[in-house]
Amino acid sequence: MLMSQSEQLFAQWKKEEGLLSILQSELTTIEGQTKEIEDRFYQYLSFGTGGMRGLIGAGTNRMNIYTIRRVAEGLAKHIQASGKEAMNRGVVIAYDTRHFSYEFALETAKTIGKYGIRVYVFKESRPTPELSFALRHLNAFSGVVITASHNPAAYNGFKVYGEDGGQLPPEAADKIVHYMNEIEDVFSIEVQDEKELEKAGQLVYILEEIDEAYQEALATLQMYAGEKDLSIVYTPIHGSGLVPVVEGLKNFGFDRVHIVQEQAVQDSRFPTVPYPNPEEREAFQLAIEQGERLSADLLLATDPDADRLGVAVRTPSGTYELLTGNQLGALLIDYLLSMKKQNDILPENGVLLKTIVTSEFGRAIAESFDVETMNTLTGFKFISEKIAEFERTGAKTFLLGYEESYGYLIGTFARDKDAVQAAVLTAEMAAYYKKSGSSLFERLQDLYQKFGYYGELLESITLEGKDGQAKIQAIIERFRTNPPTEIANEQVTICEDYKIGERKLADGTVERLTLPTSDVLKFYLQDGSWFCIRPSGTEPKCKIYIAVKKSSSEERDAALTSVLVDVKRYITA
Repeated sequence: MLMSQSEQLFAQWKKEEGLLSILQSELTTIEGQTKEIEDRFYQYLSFGTGGMRGLIGAGTNRMNIYTIRRVAEGLAKHIQASGKEAMNRGVVIAYDTRHFSYEFALETAKTIGKYGIRVYVFKESRPTPELSFALRHLNAFSGVVITASHNPAAYNGFKVYGEDGGQLPPEAADKIVHYMNEIEDVFSIEVQDEKELEKAGQLVYILEEIDEAYQEALATLQMYAGEKDLSIVYTPIHGSGLVPVVEGLKNFGFDRVHIVQEQAVQDSRFPTVPYPNPEEREAFQLAIEQGERLSADLLLATDPDADRLGVAVRTPSGTYELLTGNQLGALLIDYLLSMKKQNDILPENGVLLKTIVTSEFGRAIAESFDVETMNTLTGFKFISEKIAEFERTGAKTFLLGYEESYGYLIGTFARDKDAVQAAVLTAEMAAYYKKSGSSLFERLQDLYQKFGYYGELLESITLEGKDGQAKIQAIIERFRTNPPTEIANEQVTICEDYKIGERKLADGTVERLTLPTSDVLKFYLQDGSWFCIRPSGTEPKCKIYIAVKKSSSEERDAALTSVLVDVKRYITA
């Protein structure tokens, strides 16, 4: 009986003499398990503009030193093809606190270094935004961070950055994929000895200089130098945010910062949370308990690579309410524009950037300051691309970029979402309102009363493995080829298909979309509500985004539920 391609690859890996023993043992345990073998070997982990991410383990569809070497080899050949200057400028490599993050970082350095390309490696785990900053600070050609962001402990990933400090653009990603596909035998990829690279000056370890320079840049964001009488509880959720966040808060004048000690330990198992995701209330549980004991004003949480910030604010009754990414974005926009206007430094050509799945709440606030808001596709790389464009043309002055999934950027010294920036500015904002007799919670209610009760919801359908991918695509295609005409008793008035770049109105009129192509569908309802559906680029999920605007919180919550129920009913019908 002929073996499938997956079974052939399994057999090849199984007989590989040099295979790490931990991976060899893993393969032995799955012998004869056809479905498990298929899932591990039906493809190589896909690499795109967001890099690659997957479960740690044995197989071509897993994160291990061999799949790391494969992508590092592709990156090295891309840099080599870019010329001697690119090779001399080199690559900066950072990593978070996950299983094998340091080992994967070193394996990347050893693979790239053998080409004579200089590699800078952080001595300790540091956040993704600090990698972006370091790349720019050192004038490197490229950057890598080993992280799976807020995914569960079983995952890791490999993200690549371009010379501007932003995530890699599609053209460069395609070139790396081309070189990766030329590799016939992943076990034939050579690496150079760490000590030899270091002795030759090709491997340079970095830390203190970058930390100091980053904190100096962070200090430029400060807008309120008044009293900082604020009690803060912060948790890095076992991740890499501890040092830069605590140092940043200290430099901003906050001396009552309390750390959740159980989560200050850099533990790759993330033992105190189901998921190390600051979007989830469970990740805040220990911070909430500590906050209640201390009557803290503000709770902050960062994910393992500290590019996402979660915030919980104290309510008048003494409980803590978690802010959504959209709510914190609205508060930051309001505060930032108010302070700039107050200090007479609000530029006439200022612009805010947000993704197409992010609330219109922030846009409404910005309009009250006569500030423009532009949409980008989902993914912070599109925001960083616009920043670079504005720097080239001078057409706009960037003020803030954000996305609903807890990502924010204020200062352009980093070019990816930066939870450290967001943490210090949120603390400053909370101190400012406290000094004026208010709070973040109360300010948010003021904004709702002034601009309307905006509400948003994200529902994720998780479908893992090869079969899961097929099911996700089937869901998307159903919405594309047979879109609903009515949701929650409201007519669907507009359908935007970003894959084909078309905006279709209910009367059949078709308009062109100006954003790049992406597998995203967005539907607008007659009452102004909308929902969006897309496959995740980094997780085995189909994501549904819903947004409404009503005249009261009760109407808002009811409308969100109604839209979600109908969209899910359409999926399962």
